[in-house]
Amino acid sequence: MSYTEVAGARVPIRMWADPSTVEEGAMQQLRNVSTLPWIKGLAVMPDVHYGKGATVGSVIAMSGAVCPAAVGVDIGCGMSAVKTSLTANDLPGDLSRLRSKIEQAIPVGRGMHDEPVDPGRLHGYPTAGWADFWQRFDGVAEAVKFRQERATKQMGTLGSGNHFVEVCTDTDGAVWLMLHSGSRNIGKELADFHIGVAQKLPHNQGLVDRDLAVFIAETPQMAAYRNDLFWAQEYAKHNRAVMMGLLTDVMRKEFKKAKPRFDSVISCHHNYVAEERYDGVDLLVTRKGAIRAGDGEYGIIPGSMGTGSYIVKGLGNAASFQSASHGAGRKMSRNAARKRFSAQDLEDQTRGVECRKDSGVVDEIPGAYKPIEKVIDQQRDLVEVVAKLKQVVCVKG
Repeated sequence: MSYTEVAGARVPIRMWADPSTVEEGAMQQLRNVSTLPWIKGLAVMPDVHYGKGATVGSVIAMSGAVCPAAVGVDIGCGMSAVKTSLTANDLPGDLSRLRSKIEQAIPVGRGMHDEPVDPGRLHGYPTAGWADFWQRFDGVAEAVKFRQERATKQMGTLGSGNHFVEVCTDTDGAVWLMLHSGSRNIGKELADFHIGVAQKLPHNQGLVDRDLAVFIAETPQMAAYRNDLFWAQEYAKHNRAVMMGLLTDVMRKEFKKAKPRFDSVISCHHNYVAEERYDGVDLLVTRKGAIRAGDGEYGIIPGSMGTGSYIVKGLGNAASFQSASHGAGRKMSRNAARKRFSAQDLEDQTRGVECRKDSGVVDEIPGAYKPIEKVIDQQRDLVEVVAKLKQVVCVKG
């Protein structure tokens, strides 16, 4: 579908979702964002739903300003996927051992490694820039410096919530590896610190929502946030790369006879800020629950733990600021899902997938998410589908 335009205060709201299906709380958030003096454009993806300050599934383009709460607390959260030389026929009938091996290699939830992972021991991991990245930790906000040890030990860990590691097969029977994670606790602490700073600045006192507090160009607060933001986005990228290294090592050991090979890794952020230029104007583009979908750029749009996911290629649609959805998107809150569904429902909806089926992850049940096929169909002018995947193993925090 092409987008529907809804009136906004300073810019029109371009929606790749049916406005009548979007909850009023999310619509009000979109209207609030459109009132910001620095706003130059607002695009809404088909997985849109209510978030903190700004909706999840929105692309906010501003001139000389950035809103830290719109970026969110999981700075740099995103996806990585890689196609392997293995096929469905190489997989054993009982996948519980494989799931267990993945969980042993990659800490989940609040877990961390006993010692920091040495990327040099990971097969094919690109170590260029690793030392420089950690040296730049000296330049981040003083308020989080005491978290350095934790940050080093959480590098290469999954976290919880909607984060996951999966083994999937595509429609041709090829095995893929896929994972979803971000900047872990260090990203959250940096985000919380800077959101607090922004909310106290004088130019933010008259905003319709205090969560829309921004930093503006040519100020020390903006310079400090940009420094920490881009460092955390890099942390998230390294985190996924280390996890993918650990995951491919598991696959090499478990399928030693098949000698698996791995294609180039596809990786994309979906909670981040990028400096981009549109119509001759330099903009700061915040994608909160959205991926970049430039012409020919590969992306990943996951469904839920019992449905499927899509590898896509961007079409470079400027109307969406070259963006697409980051997933299926929730259709109900975590609390609502826990009240509505049981562990038995989860078992029913994830039949055929080797995964947790206990009450601790009921809030991640497929029934709490929008149908991924419909979400993909609503953005045919933003991306083309390259591959459709279905998970056979799903590791959750």
